[in-house]
Amino acid sequence: MSSYPVHTIESAPAQSKPVLQQLRQAFGLIPNIAAAMAASPALINGFKGLYERVHASSLTEPQIQTLLLTNAVTNASEWAVAFHTALALKQGVHPADVDAIRHGRPPNDVGLASLSTLARTLIEKRGHLAESEQRRFFEGEFSSEQMLEVIAVVAASTITNYTASVTQPELEAPFEEFVWHAPAP
Repeated sequence: MSSYPVHTIESAPAQSKPVLQQLRQAFGLIPNIAAAMAASPALINGFKGLYERVHASSLTEPQIQTLLLTNAVTNASEWAVAFHTALALKQGVHPADVDAIRHGRPPNDVGLASLSTLARTLIEKRGHLAESEQRRFFEGEFSSEQMLEVIAVVAASTITNYTASVTQPELEAPFEEFVWHAPAP
């Protein structure tokens, strides 16, 4: 059992309440990960600001969800994999591409594969990309600005992935069909 509270709008610190209200409006529920983050206004407000900027970038929603799902798998964040599987499918990412990412493989879609590979490499190499890895990304018709946007997505998802690993939130019913278990180390 987790020692981290899963806050409601009523129980959250005052500075966290607006974020929880916005999330409830956007998703029809407050994701348990955000309800756990709400214990720290600094964390949940930092999360909100970065996610707003990520979703206002030049990347499309299917591209962003591909990155978020890749990051969740790479970081072995079971809650986030289930959540971003649902969102990726809702955003039109092909089910075969979602399945590939969930199994640690690049998607079949060339552009999504380029993004997924870059994100996984950034996480695994802690940001130390070889020149050839950067060149491969640019050859996929992405720009240097988009390289930096991918870094922002990795940073944003690291917040949720690490919070989920620490707080172990319960998976909400709408995402249970997408349960995923990290492979044994």
